[in-house]
Amino acid sequence: MKRPGDTTAGAHAAQLRAYRRLGPERRLELGLELAESGRDLARAGIRARHPDYSDADVEDALRVMYLGEDLFAQAWPGRRVRQP
Repeated sequence: MKRPGDTTAGAHAAQLRAYRRLGPERRLELGLELAESGRDLARAGIRARHPDYSDADVEDALRVMYLGEDLFAQAWPGRRVRQP
C-alpha cells in the first residue's frame, strides 16, 4: 500500500501493522464501511449542488458519477439524470 503524501512513514507503518492485526474479515468490513462513507460524502456534495433533487435524483446522479453516463444508460434504460 502506497503511503499517502500527508502521512509520515512511521504513522503509515503503524497503520499497516494495525490493519494486519485486524484479520481479513474485519479488514473487509472496514473497507465496506469506508466505501459507504465515501458514497455518503458524494451524496452530500450532490445535495449541496442540487438542493432541489429528490432522493431518487441524488441516487441516479451518484450512479452516473461512479459508472459514467454510458453504463448508467445501459443499466437503467430510459432513465436520465436531471440536469441543473
